[in-house]
Amino acid sequence: MPIDPICKMPVDEKTGFKSVYKNKEHFFCSENCKNKFDELDKSVIRVRRSLSDRERISFGKLKREIIDPGICTMCGACVASCEVLDIVGGKPALKGRCTSCGVCYNQCPRTITTESSLIGKVRDVFTAKTVLSDLKGQDGGVVTSMLLYALDEGLIDSAVVTVKSEEEPWKPVPIVAQTREDILRSAGSIYVHSMTMETLMSAIKRGSRSIGFVGPSCNIDAVYKMQTSPYGLLHMFMRANILKMGLFCMDTFNYEGLKAFLESKSIPLSTVRAMKIRKGKFSVIADSEHTFPLNDIDRYRNGSCTVCTDLTAERSDLSFGGVGSKDGYTTVLARTGLGLELFKDAEDRGYIKIEPLERQAFEKVLHLAKAKKTQMYMIKKRFETGKGL
Repeated sequence: MPIDPICKMPVDEKTGFKSVYKNKEHFFCSENCKNKFDELDKSVIRVRRSLSDRERISFGKLKREIIDPGICTMCGACVASCEVLDIVGGKPALKGRCTSCGVCYNQCPRTITTESSLIGKVRDVFTAKTVLSDLKGQDGGVVTSMLLYALDEGLIDSAVVTVKSEEEPWKPVPIVAQTREDILRSAGSIYVHSMTMETLMSAIKRGSRSIGFVGPSCNIDAVYKMQTSPYGLLHMFMRANILKMGLFCMDTFNYEGLKAFLESKSIPLSTVRAMKIRKGKFSVIADSEHTFPLNDIDRYRNGSCTVCTDLTAERSDLSFGGVGSKDGYTTVLARTGLGLELFKDAEDRGYIKIEPLERQAFEKVLHLAKAKKTQMYMIKKRFETGKGL
């Protein structure tokens, strides 16, 4: 005699209620128990309907990204959500035709499918550029413009920024900027990690009480932890306010390695005027522009970058990057109320021009953020060598 899966009571097949789920018959003692069981099917239908207008995602995508690399936890969420999936040979596998509804992919705990899980909490998204004629920054020059606005308006008394060494071209040097000239010196990207935390502590010790701090996610995370952890150095130091201005960052590189690479291409660092990374290409502008596949400098990538999953500096007040915006503009993610208010006020005061970021452009940010979130999955297929990681 079958057992009701809801109330666990024995059921007479002739008089009981019946439902079919995943090609298996289930019997119930009452219509109430049957309805509770059928709610699962209704939930799956609702999810499929909500996903129908989005990207079509097949089981093949789940297999490529999660199952084949050895990331699958064998929780069975995908199998439980789809009647044509089952465990075969110790792995989820198709036993029928996939309709690309995307339900299995969206149940998996290892896939990343929501905007907040890709880029953190965001209040609004913009594309912007400086309107200051004397500013020549990276992309739209918005970071430098925001710092100048905050300094001119007395909102900050200093900024922790990175400039290029005068002795060793393109080597990063963190400084405490307290003048317009210092801030202008920091314009432009340097694809080498800058040790800004000691400089931040130096600024506080010197009496700075309202500080603009610029850095990628790893440095922003350090400030955040120092402020919020009960063991953080700034947790109970309430006299220092820090405006966290995060930079989009996919990778940074070893200075000596980058120098050696460019010299091997007959490009001395002293002749380089700008560097850019866009669309998988590393571009260097010296006497002329030189472009290389990004893979050519992968060996000089800092080891910590291979385990970083935060493209957009999720714990900042404002995040800035070139991804998604057209040339001459910066993509800006306003994350906190303070960040959003300052950003809009900077436009009102005549420092920047703001436009909404179109959805198609924003999707490029999400796409690259996902690539960074999942890069650890793809570094190695965990059991490819038989040794694991």
